[in-house]
Amino acid sequence: MTMTFPDVYMSPRLLAPGGAPADLPTHEQRYGALPYGDPDALLRTVAESGLTGRGGAAFPVYRKLVSVAEAGRRTGRSPVVVANGAEGEPASRKDRTLLQLSPHLVLDGIQVAAAVTGAKEAHLAVEDGASYLESALAHRRDPVPVKVLRLSKRFLSGQSSALVQYVGGGAALPTYKSPPVRERGVNRAPTLVQNVETLAHLALVARYGADWFRSAGTPAQPGSALCTVHVPGREVRVVEAPFGMPLARLVPLHGMSAVLVGGYHGTWVPVAEAAQLGLDAANMGAGVLAALPADRCGLAETARVLRYLALQSAGQCGPCLNGLPRIAAAFRTLAAPGPQGTTRDDVARWAGLVEGRGACHHPDGTVRLVRSALTTFATELDIHASGLCTATDAAPLLPIPEEN
Repeated sequence: MTMTFPDVYMSPRLLAPGGAPADLPTHEQRYGALPYGDPDALLRTVAESGLTGRGGAAFPVYRKLVSVAEAGRRTGRSPVVVANGAEGEPASRKDRTLLQLSPHLVLDGIQVAAAVTGAKEAHLAVEDGASYLESALAHRRDPVPVKVLRLSKRFLSGQSSALVQYVGGGAALPTYKSPPVRERGVNRAPTLVQNVETLAHLALVARYGADWFRSAGTPAQPGSALCTVHVPGREVRVVEAPFGMPLARLVPLHGMSAVLVGGYHGTWVPVAEAAQLGLDAANMGAGVLAALPADRCGLAETARVLRYLALQSAGQCGPCLNGLPRIAAAFRTLAAPGPQGTTRDDVARWAGLVEGRGACHHPDGTVRLVRSALTTFATELDIHASGLCTATDAAPLLPIPEEN
């Protein structure tokens, strides 16, 4: 189910009205022709818009586009565009919803990115819906051909270095990258890896300009974003909202103890603090918002997620191979009422040892979740240590894929 909030005073930008997929004629009727124009003028428009990436890092899109274009000119190699629709985050549905409802907006964004970077090759990587997207591509006549790639459903498949490895014919595994993929990526060519939601916004910025884009959101964080909202007892929703919107307008806070902001590499926020926060690009990560009821155990939820994250690591470096499994096992001890010994201190210490030392940011994201849980659920940790738990409902909140 998709929805927007009518009292936002903002028409849906990315998602087709009515929840029905938009075919090419419908798409063109709604948005009009895609203007390419002068690449330098397009880049200036993107810079003025303040568009940032919607894949989690919130990096300025203009700077990424310019760096890829400059690397192409410097090396004499045509850049490659990779649209990242992997969405390995189990709690997120925003990218697959966007690709299902507005595929041509994403495909337009790929063409704009290719035009401004000088790319002659483009790929769209997805876990689901490849046949549907190939059908959509068959109806288009684009200057740069786009190849749809099917990725395995793993948490790290969409990590940028893993993605370029896969596009280049290798395994979808993260690598230590120096220089970064924007300078040397697919087959050593400068590569733009951009989330599909970002590309959809890019297509709209190219059409309507910077002022239009800035008419939503805040001056510091313009535009809107897609969020996947989890509330117990309700269907998971994908909503489109402007930056700055209070979280209380997006998730119910009454009867909740905490909100998970950003997904499995995000943070637990106490409900009192969440009531004071707005939608913020700096911490929204994968765009997941999950409300934890007061009758559920946040420690148990965190332990389930940590076990999954440890199992999903590439196992290529010490932090992932040794650190994350050890942290996950120790956190299971904290989640089970009973004596804890030094476990709480051990988890905090091990978190510091793995941070910043991985081949990718997987350990860092996992540590972010761990630290927020230790803080947000500190009172519950003390109760667990006495052999009790305040939770009365053991039903899981967050989705964890079945193990293969």
